[in-house]
Amino acid sequence: MNKLYIGNLSSSVTLADIQQLFGERKLAVGQVLLKSGYAFVDCPDENAAIRVIEALSGKVELHGKVIEVDYSVPKKQRSRKIQIRNIPPHLQWEVLDGLLAQHGTVENVEQVNTESETAVVNVTYETKEHAKTAIEKLNGHQFETYALKISYIPDQEATQVPAHRPRRGPAVRPARDHGSSPGTSASHKLLDVPLRILVPTQFVGAIIGKEGLTIKSVTQQTQSKVDIHRKENAGAAEKPITIHSSAGGCTAACQMILEIMHKEAQDTKFTEEIPLKILAHDSFVGRLIGKEGRNLKKIEQETGTKITISSLHDLTLYNPERTITVKGSVEACSKAQAEIMKKLREAYENDLAAMNQQANLIPGLNLNALGIFSSGMPVLPSTGRTRGMVGSYNPFMSQLCYPGALYSTAAVGAMAQPYTALEQEIVHLFIPTQAVGAIIGKKGQQIKQLSRFAGASIKIAPAEGPEVSERMVIITGSPEAQFKVGG
Repeated sequence: MNKLYIGNLSSSVTLADIQQLFGERKLAVGQVLLKSGYAFVDCPDENAAIRVIEALSGKVELHGKVIEVDYSVPKKQRSRKIQIRNIPPHLQWEVLDGLLAQHGTVENVEQVNTESETAVVNVTYETKEHAKTAIEKLNGHQFETYALKISYIPDQEATQVPAHRPRRGPAVRPARDHGSSPGTSASHKLLDVPLRILVPTQFVGAIIGKEGLTIKSVTQQTQSKVDIHRKENAGAAEKPITIHSSAGGCTAACQMILEIMHKEAQDTKFTEEIPLKILAHDSFVGRLIGKEGRNLKKIEQETGTKITISSLHDLTLYNPERTITVKGSVEACSKAQAEIMKKLREAYENDLAAMNQQANLIPGLNLNALGIFSSGMPVLPSTGRTRGMVGSYNPFMSQLCYPGALYSTAAVGAMAQPYTALEQEIVHLFIPTQAVGAIIGKKGQQIKQLSRFAGASIKIAPAEGPEVSERMVIITGSPEAQFKVGG
């Protein structure tokens, strides 16, 4: 996938001209093969290939002709896989999801972590006809000032002899294998529920240890697989860590990492508080919070911690994850983490059960393509812009690459509906009459600010009489809003 085709070359262009072109722009390339009117060039990796395409294609003139650069994809491998570039970084997942679904059934989407300010995704459609239609219809599609750029990327499966596949019916298709070993069942992979946390970049070295001995010890003692995404989001203050293990293994590994960070903080005289930060896909956060915030309040009370959740306004195409910040002792944070992940697992399993029940109503639904909760990166997972994600990631599917999101258009639509901000609750609270003035604030500023912060409507009912000791507060909003107001 890292071989590029350079077209529209003048017959007078030499190998030295092409090498000079790359050198002047500091573009990393390997071997260059020059033909009459075109050339092929090898790039060291996908990111390097994307940089070359974005820097040169349609933008550079060589010997009087504007050159075109794209992936070199043999005709037999032009099948179901395409790459979409120049996606606005602030574009919401739902918008991209709906756009892709207009042209066919999407099996998965993988974000590519790049250095550019715009997003890049690799998309696999169900059929090559769907992919062809998407290229024809979406290439040049305008989002504000951004024009989408789309290319075929090699589909190795298109050249393989297809294995026997059962006749398609309304039932769920078997999930595609993404790097699993023989004998590994899809159901096992679906139940793999990784724990994703954020750690300060300055502690990453201590967590890894000299020659990787510290992290090796963590993985051996907890029987976990720990991925530290230190190359993502260069220069960022925090790095994501993904822990694959049983529920107990994830908790044990997380506690050991917290202990390592606290020890490093003591050794380096780092005085700031080191909270535990857990990443969770927005699809699950409402159910974690619970009605009127009861679930989180219960976890706080039982573990002696303080828990906050990042704002909905932080969600973008790059970042579909919310940050759950837990403050307390190492032991308290570990207990809270176990309870939080228990709720998230329950939400995930409930979604799977619900989708299995509805599978007959959604022909071709691919349960392995539910992009809920999101990996590594980038959704799309966040990048240098926030938290970088790369590749396709579902924290509940170990075979997927870190960050990014796999999703099925039908699945997302079916699952998001019951649990998003569309879900509203009306809660009545009673407060002491003498507290009404403080809540309203000068000229109503306090209650307005609280309403904006929580994303809820807050109204104080009129007093029923001159000497009533309590007033009723009416709060209308999502479960998360209720939690913020009550907190």
